[in-house]
Amino acid sequence: MASLSVDCGGLALRNPILSASGTFGHGLEMQHFAAPHSLGALVSKTVTLKPRPGNPHPRIAETEAGLLNSIGLENRGIEAYLRDVLPAMASADCAVVTNIGGEKVEDFAELARILHERSEVDALEVNLSCPNVQGGKLPFSTDPRVAQAVIRGVRAATNKPVFAKLSPNVTDIGDIARACEAAGADALTAVNTLLGMSVDWRTGAPGINTVMGGYSGVGIKPVALRCAWQCARAVKIPIIGCGGIGKASDVLEYLVVGCSAVQVGTSCFSDPSNIAGLAAEVASLLDARGIADVRALIGSIRAFAPSPACATAVGKA
Repeated sequence: MASLSVDCGGLALRNPILSASGTFGHGLEMQHFAAPHSLGALVSKTVTLKPRPGNPHPRIAETEAGLLNSIGLENRGIEAYLRDVLPAMASADCAVVTNIGGEKVEDFAELARILHERSEVDALEVNLSCPNVQGGKLPFSTDPRVAQAVIRGVRAATNKPVFAKLSPNVTDIGDIARACEAAGADALTAVNTLLGMSVDWRTGAPGINTVMGGYSGVGIKPVALRCAWQCARAVKIPIIGCGGIGKASDVLEYLVVGCSAVQVGTSCFSDPSNIAGLAAEVASLLDARGIADVRALIGSIRAFAPSPACATAVGKA
């Protein structure tokens, strides 16, 4: 069977399949659907310094090809996470990645300092799409200088691997990627949700209370794949692809464009057990192609070359 082990910014993973933040609880809540040993890592929902109640309901709406959400980073804060979640995560038979968010630059560094002391946490994922209260409620990930300041602060507070989670809602994601790499990020997660909305034409009511929200699921895959590819071309650190992944071929496509690992999110809502079988399905596809190591696929995208039949047809035209 093909080897699936990968290194992601200094974090050794048994396979390249990770849960996506906010879609799988903090991890062990879903173990009756997907055993931790079937994954490379469990990624927590976002943890903030203080508890957050989240946005008013409704805050989730189905669309034709995915979900809209505006949860608002609801969580019970770092103290509850340390007390009620992390002790159990010590028994998780996979890597544990804690996703952190904040309202100002200093919040991220403080969370990193606190979590640096916890052996249960193997890596930190920095949610750069949080509302930036200091900057007029714009995401940290839209300004390379602000993103760099966040990652620099987190890097100074811990020697654990640091993953910067980027937003696709930017003009040039490569600029943000380079800024995070320069500040000391060990890997990049590409990408968070796209901005979207839905509306009922009969009533005029939007699908969610905040009108706009994060669009995720199979519909965003072409955009997310493009973002991951751009990041892989912009930096030398590993990329973790995220967006619209639900089957083994999706995983392999992200690896081909340059990702070292992937995160599976929205598809877990329709079938939370699906993620558990992806690694075996990936190995099966690799075996069928005679590929002994999944790492051989990373960044193997090539320039487009028309088939001989297409070239002949074009020539005749």
